[in-house]
Parts: sequence; C-alpha cells; structure tokens
Amino acid sequence: MAEVLKELARLKALRKAVILAHNYQRPEVQDAADFVGDSLDLSRKAAHTDAGVILFCGVHFMAETASILCPQKTVLIPDENAGCPMANMITVRELRRKKQQHPGAAVVCYVNSSAAVKAESDVCCTSANAVKVVDSIPRDREVLFIPDSSLGGYVSKMLDRPLILWPGFCPTHHRILAEEIVRMKNLHPEAQVVVHPECTDDVVALADHVASTTGIVRYCRENQAREFIVGTEIGIRHRLIKESPGKKFYMLTALADCPNMKLNTLEKMVWALDDMAPEVRVDEPVAGQARRTIEKMLATG
Repeated sequence: MAEVLKELARLKALRKAVILAHNYQRPEVQDAADFVGDSLDLSRKAAHTDAGVILFCGVHFMAETASILCPQKTVLIPDENAGCPMANMITVRELRRKKQQHPGAAVVCYVNSSAAVKAESDVCCTSANAVKVVDSIPRDREVLFIPDSSLGGYVSKMLDRPLILWPGFCPTHHRILAEEIVRMKNLHPEAQVVVHPECTDDVVALADHVASTTGIVRYCRENQAREFIVGTEIGIRHRLIKESPGKKFYMLTALADCPNMKLNTLEKMVWALDDMAPEVRVDEPVAGQARRTIEKMLATG
C-alpha cells in the first residue's frame, strides 16, 4: 500500500488535483482524500476548489454534481460503474409525466439523482438541508419530492406538511431494521441511537437523533454520551472513530454496506489520475439547467 500511496501523491501533484471522498468510502480511500464529507459538504468543496482536476471518490451522481458546478475543471471518478440504485429509480420521462399530473407543484430533487433529473426539477436538496429547502417553498404550493420516499416522508413529518412522494428508496438504508435497534438497545442501554433519514420511518421513530452523515459525525463528536448505535452505511464508522476517539460505535447491521461506494480503491484512484479517465462531464444545456437547481439549494443553506 505504501508504494500505491506514493504514486498517488506523485500523480496528484502532477495533475494539480484535489481528492474528494464521501463518508461511505473505504477507510484507506478516506485517509487518502483531501476532503471527506457528505454530498452537501463535497458539493461546496467542488464549487470552491482551485484545483484543475477533481478526483471524486463517490458514486456517479456526485461526480456529475462536481462537473455541473465546475464546468471548467476535469472531474474524474475511480470506477465509472459506481452508480446509485436510488438515482436509477426515476427517469426524465417518468418525472415529466408526474409533473403533468401536478402542473403547479414545485419539484424538490434529492441530490441522489442524475443530472438530467436535476435539470427537470426546481431545486435540489441533500439529507442535511432537505427540511430547510422544502420549508422555503410557500405552503400553498404542492411539493413533489423525488426520488427518496423515506427522506421525503421524514421531511413531511418534520414540517407537518403533505408532500407528493416518489416511490424510490436506498436499498442499503432499507436493510436497517427497527428490530435491530431494539436488540442493540438491550445490549447497550446507555447508547444513543442516531440514524440517517434514508432509513424507514419505523427505524427513524426509534432514534434519539436523525441526521445526514456529517450531522451524525457532528452529533457523536459533540454529545456527552460515550456509546452510539449508528444506522447508516457502515463506511462512516471509520470517520466516527477518527473524530471521536475513546467513544464506542455499534453499527446496526453489517448488511448496510453499499457495494457501489466500495468499488473505488486506491489502485483505481492511481489509474484514474494516470489515464485522466474515466472523466465525468455533463454537457449543456442539461448542465446549465441542473446548475440552477443546485445553486438554489446552496443559496438556501
């Protein structure tokens, strides 16, 4: 691994690249990155980096978002097969048909979606700011929330506001079961339960705190509790341990392991910078239309 890291550092300097990694990436990939975070964190980093090359260690829609925000930069992804099942649960044709059924609705698009779907939407959101984004829309206007029905349901309950929900979901988070929380609480009664809003509503109902991945990291770091039961993709445990040494973290299930996120490896990062491929680029006019929805999200906070 030492030789691979050495070559990665050489190529990174040669290409004047910045490496972004999502919280669900392999531990060694996170450690090799310049910035580790969730979709909102990394979107902001992509928008403000001075680097000419962005190596995005995540899934395809994240690299697309970086390309949309940084059209003048080269955006690479270590493995072009790193996709998102949730993003594949909605197409532009399906969305247009739904918009025809609700012509006055504002379309709020979870960032876990393709650039083309973002371009057909009014505003994007992430799990960190979904409540705030939806709340910024006048209450007398219908809201179509796509594609994650679990996150949309959570937002609806938080705001006590009915939303039109698309029947999409994250397969990884739906492997986390409420019965596992009950079992783990019996084993660790002093532990705080913190989960991601992509979980099903019965799991969310049993949590002490619900947050995005960065919100989970922050909550565990700042909370006085010493033990935490965590309901999200297992890759986050690496960052939790690094940022909160001395605390104990119990992942609800080993099944919450996203195979797409784990496709990226150190070797593939080296190959990507060496070959300057696979490149992810979103062409106009889709990029311009999608950029508008993302910038509205970033302006909301």
